[in-house]
Amino acid sequence: MRRTILATSLALLAFTLSAAAQDSLILATTTSTQDSGLLDDLLPRFEKATGIRVKTIAVGSGEALAMGRRGDADVLLVHSKAAEDEFMAGGFGALRLDVMYNDFVLVGPPSDPAGVRGRPVFEAMTRLAGTGTPFASRDDRSGTHARELDLWKQARVDPQGKTWYVATGQGMGETARIASEKKAYTLADRGTYLALRKTLDLDVLVEGDASLRNSYRVIVVSPEKHPKVRAAEARRFAEWLVSEEAQRAIGAFGKERFGQPLFVPDAKKG
Repeated sequence: MRRTILATSLALLAFTLSAAAQDSLILATTTSTQDSGLLDDLLPRFEKATGIRVKTIAVGSGEALAMGRRGDADVLLVHSKAAEDEFMAGGFGALRLDVMYNDFVLVGPPSDPAGVRGRPVFEAMTRLAGTGTPFASRDDRSGTHARELDLWKQARVDPQGKTWYVATGQGMGETARIASEKKAYTLADRGTYLALRKTLDLDVLVEGDASLRNSYRVIVVSPEKHPKVRAAEARRFAEWLVSEEAQRAIGAFGKERFGQPLFVPDAKKG
């Protein structure tokens, strides 16, 4: 009898653990969604609505997409359009949906030693290179890093190997802190900057240019490429992010604490 009870208990435990594993997913996302605090607001809402638990791995968009290619994540929340297009063209994504956007801002020391405050973004980048003022780059294949490199390219500047170019290899929050400590400039997403503003000695110096818009999309990793991914749970998460409930939460996030939303909901109707 005792053996029967023990065997039954072990079977129930195994079933429970298996069910728990099934009702969960791995989200690979950008450090900006983590550092801004947005995921701390959204994920409990999703878990309450669906019972599906989410394990978050915050990396740059490039690494998140690489995880998707390897099948190491079930769903991605990223902001690197060209790299995403390549990912989808390769058949690694089963679904991609627009979720939200904010914008990038060029931040730097309040004294603005390079004199870029209020200038057009490409003029500001050229001026930074010309003055040799320290610039902190994430240098991590993230969406922010990709946009920064694109801005340098359009400004016809190659910063690689320059003494003033500081490659941190870190996420957005840590790179902003390094820029603050070294009295350097950096490109940041507005959400992370606002979330950390009180801890940084950095001002927004350049903003508002169309080239600084920063759009985020959710991608479900293809089960045809990786049969073991939790595609059903990932699709529920993706569809929840563009639901009215989630879009309202995204639009409200940050208003009370910062006086303005950190992200703008961008789900396409229909």
